[in-house]
Amino acid sequence: MYNDNKILVVIPARGGSKGIPRKNIRLLGGKPLIAHTIEMGKASKYVDDVIVTTDDNEIKFIAEKFGAETIKRDGNLAEDSIPLDPVIYDATLQKENELNYEYDLVITVQPTSPLLKTKTLDLAIETLLNPIDRDDQSDKNEYYDTIISVVDDRHLSWGYDEENKKYFPLYKERVNRQYLPKAFKETGSIFATKREFVKENSRLGDNIGLIEISKQESIDIDNYEDWWVAERILKKKRILIKADASHEIGTGHIYRALSIASKLVNHEVMFLLDEAQPLGIEVVRNNNYPYITHNSAKGEGKKAEDEAKDEIIAKIVEYDPDIVINDILNTNSKYTKTLRDKGFFIVNFEDVGGGVKYAHMVFDALYEHKIPLKNLYSGHKYYILKDEFYYQSFKEIEEEVDKVLLTFGGTDPNNLTEKVLESILESNYKNKIEIILGLGYANKKEIQEKYKDNERIEIYENVKNMSEHMHDADLIFTSAGRTMYEIASLGVPCICLCQNERELSHIFGNVENGFINLGLGSECSKEEIKETFESTIEDYQLRKEMNRRMSEIDLKHGFDNIKRLIKQSYKEWEEENK
Repeated sequence: MYNDNKILVVIPARGGSKGIPRKNIRLLGGKPLIAHTIEMGKASKYVDDVIVTTDDNEIKFIAEKFGAETIKRDGNLAEDSIPLDPVIYDATLQKENELNYEYDLVITVQPTSPLLKTKTLDLAIETLLNPIDRDDQSDKNEYYDTIISVVDDRHLSWGYDEENKKYFPLYKERVNRQYLPKAFKETGSIFATKREFVKENSRLGDNIGLIEISKQESIDIDNYEDWWVAERILKKKRILIKADASHEIGTGHIYRALSIASKLVNHEVMFLLDEAQPLGIEVVRNNNYPYITHNSAKGEGKKAEDEAKDEIIAKIVEYDPDIVINDILNTNSKYTKTLRDKGFFIVNFEDVGGGVKYAHMVFDALYEHKIPLKNLYSGHKYYILKDEFYYQSFKEIEEEVDKVLLTFGGTDPNNLTEKVLESILESNYKNKIEIILGLGYANKKEIQEKYKDNERIEIYENVKNMSEHMHDADLIFTSAGRTMYEIASLGVPCICLCQNERELSHIFGNVENGFINLGLGSECSKEEIKETFESTIEDYQLRKEMNRRMSEIDLKHGFDNIKRLIKQSYKEWEEENK
């Protein structure tokens, strides 16, 4: 009931559907199609009764199982040619005669609209039973008689002149869709009308209002293609990804998070980013993903730290995802446990913090963990390549090295770029040198100015086709981070220098996998770099062997491996928490 108005929802469901036989009782997302609409209607805070009008005993049985009352429809009201008006009128009369009173509002909801939300139904009721909100306040006591759900259907449309046998445009000017005049198409999802207008041959009142619903809610299952789309949407999860990028932590976490997001095309993804680390916001914004923010800059001390974590948790609770993905390296045990206790499924990537034991799953391609945990999966088979590396061909090694690439990540905090460059310039190598600087590289202007007149050196910033640059190189210098996996997927010989002691534990960058690892870059002399470089470019067989070893590593199924495990674990978790 709403404002003392008795409200009836009528769901018409006959047994003789043609496009998809018996569709009203077929399982969609694990329950009969009609059950979705029944549960949606019964969840309304305003609806008094939900009834199903049907000619079919099986539909009657299932509808009642899911909590709806049923009205037996006469056979002549279940024929293909019969419109809905007499069907809804008949069901309303039968129910009113049973109760011995009239409803104030009758709402038709189709069982073929399984994605319709209760809040949309409630909005239709509020819109119909409250005064019309006019911008000019011309009549504060004007009400709608009927509300119909519609979807925005603007297109560059054409008509056909039968007499002259000619097509003609139904628009004045060719503009982008969003600049066309609004045009609405009825969805059939909701048809709400005041009782006085419910008649045997009509349900339309005099003053008609429209409520615009989303494309998703507007899906009307008429064929198998519609069914497939609805099934995919019902399986869609809300996924929140917590990751950041800064000059201190680099950009690897945020770029892996973007790689994950790019593969979650059937799900809703939201990033949670730190306002105090604008580099991460810039990267995500440039890739056009939606994000919300928190602010970790609360001051110093444990109290400020706790307040910052509480804000992150509050933001996650507000968004209310199905799955929380943390890619923040060092999760706090209290933070992860709190999220778990609040009922979220938690997946952490590359986590060496105390939160590991509270996450449902942890994937770490870089680190080998000393303490074995049931929820921990480590090794290269869980590395997620960026999309561009999936369609790049594997490198064929040439005898001569014509191009050397230097790429030391998003920030290169130790400026290994210039250290290696100077070593190469002191060597006997005389061909091209290509340098790729990350977004957070601190000495961009200096290095560009210093080498602008050297025709052998090309310097790029923030490239969008990294796989192409890597594949074109004959030898690559990089740090011992995630870039190693990308290089290995292409088979390009590589020399690694670690940025810090943490990278020394990244065991993938070893000779068995086709890498030459010089250890900590800050402790490696230019002379050692030069000698290693010269011996590598002069040894064709060595580079071919490095390429061969890389070819034996499968790096193109990392996301598939992760997805399979998460899907299995999430299903088990859902069963446990029913």
